[in-house]
Amino acid sequence: MSRFRNACILASFTIFALAATLPAAEKIAVSILANDVLVIPNHSVSVAARIISNHPTSSQDLGGEPLELVRQGVVVATSTTKSDGTVLFEFIPKAGETVGLTVRPAAGSRLAPVEASLTLAAWERRRPILAVEFASLVAASSASEITLAQEAVWDPMPDAAEQLDKVTQYYYNIVYVVTNLLDQSQALVVEARIRQWLKDHRFPAGYVLVLPDGEDSLGTTLDHFHASGWTTMKTGVGRTKAFAEAFLQRRLEAVMVPEPEKGEAPRKAKIAKEWKEIRKKL
Repeated sequence: MSRFRNACILASFTIFALAATLPAAEKIAVSILANDVLVIPNHSVSVAARIISNHPTSSQDLGGEPLELVRQGVVVATSTTKSDGTVLFEFIPKAGETVGLTVRPAAGSRLAPVEASLTLAAWERRRPILAVEFASLVAASSASEITLAQEAVWDPMPDAAEQLDKVTQYYYNIVYVVTNLLDQSQALVVEARIRQWLKDHRFPAGYVLVLPDGEDSLGTTLDHFHASGWTTMKTGVGRTKAFAEAFLQRRLEAVMVPEPEKGEAPRKAKIAKEWKEIRKKL
């Protein structure tokens, strides 16, 4: 019996030693993309995200990965990915706020450490919403010079962040509108870049909305917002004539900044030569 016990101990030790020398399973390198979310406080919200392999030629199944949704360091929801890498979280925000959320792998995931940020806009319907065209925030001699290409570098317009910060402190919630995206498959990537750029340049947090290319995509979106009960979106601040016209055609107010070239401003649009004048025009 003693020999048998010693043999078992030796075998167990050998297995343990072999296991210790085997390499740990290599973590899968991925990126996570997520949409901003607009919701009424105390109502259930669905937060969608997607994981994408950093090695496009890989055929590895990304389904069944546990992920968690984090708000200010606290996990508020968990879920697992589908076979295509998409995931949906459900939770109920408790207060009217604009707050950052994080999506990340949960314990037991095969994924390498990675995070994605998004903005939760849990807004009371009664508070006014200001729509701001992203092009009006970027320093360029004309709107046609602003591109959403991956290599594009954007400098902010002077005073834009400071002025928007002031209007959010006292009155407005902000929807940042990115118009005319030609390749909708890149919408989540563009949204993430815009969100990070706004944060880097100290713009107030807001809901980022990326719209497809199309003559009336903004107008259709405004109609949808109003039909959904967000009727306090009554003013748009933008750079392009098309942006201003979408608001004016619906009997809403439009402010153009910076001052457009002659003939580019619709008749009823208000004009601000620079961002320092914006609050006087609202």
